[in-house]
Amino acid sequence: MKGVVAIVGRPNVGKSTLFNRLIGERKAIVDDIPGVTRDRNYGICEWNNEEFTVIDTGGFLPNTEDIFETAIREQVKIAIEEADVILFLVDTHDGVNPFDYDIAQLLRTYNSKKIIVVANKVDNSNFLMGIHEFYQLGFKTIMPIASISGFGVGDLLDEILKKLPSENQEDITIEKDIPKIAFVGRPNVGKSSLVNALLNKNQNIVTPIAGTTRDSIYTRYQAFGFDFYLVDTAGLRKKANVKEQIEFYSTIRTIKAIEDCDLAFLMLDATQGIESQDLKILDLIVSRKKGLIILVNKWDLVEKTKNIDKEYTELIKQRIAPLTHIPILFISATEKIRIHKALQKAVEVMKMKNLKIPTHELNEKLLPIIKDTPPPSYRGHLIKMKFITQTDGRCPTFAFYCNYPEHVPTNYKRFLENKIRELYGFDGWPLTILTRGKK
Repeated sequence: MKGVVAIVGRPNVGKSTLFNRLIGERKAIVDDIPGVTRDRNYGICEWNNEEFTVIDTGGFLPNTEDIFETAIREQVKIAIEEADVILFLVDTHDGVNPFDYDIAQLLRTYNSKKIIVVANKVDNSNFLMGIHEFYQLGFKTIMPIASISGFGVGDLLDEILKKLPSENQEDITIEKDIPKIAFVGRPNVGKSSLVNALLNKNQNIVTPIAGTTRDSIYTRYQAFGFDFYLVDTAGLRKKANVKEQIEFYSTIRTIKAIEDCDLAFLMLDATQGIESQDLKILDLIVSRKKGLIILVNKWDLVEKTKNIDKEYTELIKQRIAPLTHIPILFISATEKIRIHKALQKAVEVMKMKNLKIPTHELNEKLLPIIKDTPPPSYRGHLIKMKFITQTDGRCPTFAFYCNYPEHVPTNYKRFLENKIRELYGFDGWPLTILTRGKK
């Protein structure tokens, strides 16, 4: 993952439309009424085999006292601080607006940022000829687009990739073969406490290393037979004592930590249970094909009753269904209860990623199962699967060759995934099931 791109601009210039275009789905609400986007949206854009995170922000209006617009301004500033590239969206139909000058003045205070002025709504050649007026905003790069039709978006994406930081900017002291574990979760679930509990055991063999991004600290942990980089996402800067703002900032930081790790510990607060924000973070981890272990922290504070751990586990599994393959551990960072068992489980999960099943074994075991429970037919034609193999991917990936690959339903792919898990486990990892045409 190459970095973070934030879309900023005054209301109703087309930020959410561009966001939807970049991520390839209709995720943000689009309306002609200014101020529709008050919350923030995050998505992944893939272009030329490169991926980066896109943030859609609310419309920036300076010097207003409206409570919502004040909150939006603060969150836009946070997005700007966290982004590697900023898309400053303007409207060619309206020309340069006084609010555009205010936004430009704000952006110029961030000297280190890469800024692209995106002249939107270039519907015809007349608007294309008029984009020169936006040079008065003081930025060198201006890209004309029409986000609704897609005109110019390809060129814009090429320019974004040029300005994003190289993935090879890692500190040379960070060894690529050493797994990276990110500690992620909502604020105050005990991420920092767990990292500190682990590091206090053997301070003399732990060496802090500055991470590749501004927000991650890599710590080489070599003790008790373990060898990991611990990626600590704790210690987030809090610009103001505003809950929404803190949550927004935490989410951006969490996204960047997840993108860089091999495996994530999603930490929950046992006294609060699993909440909607936890599920959003879980979805971020799974969508990025990362290994995952759920750690229920502060277990020492939960009143113990008979079978409480089983009941709690079932409750979590119900909330995260159908992701029933994720290991769940109960720990206490402050009391140092089962914290090293969490690392042992991490070793087991990492081994699962590298597990390679011989092709002949896959076919011997899975083809009879498929014969007994075949996929539903397509327009009266039987879907026949002839060959199975494991392929390379960011997570364990299996290819099923058949005569109608595009018509194998999602629920049958889920069936195949469950059968593979019954045979081989792959706990903690999402599985990718591909269907391909017969060779």
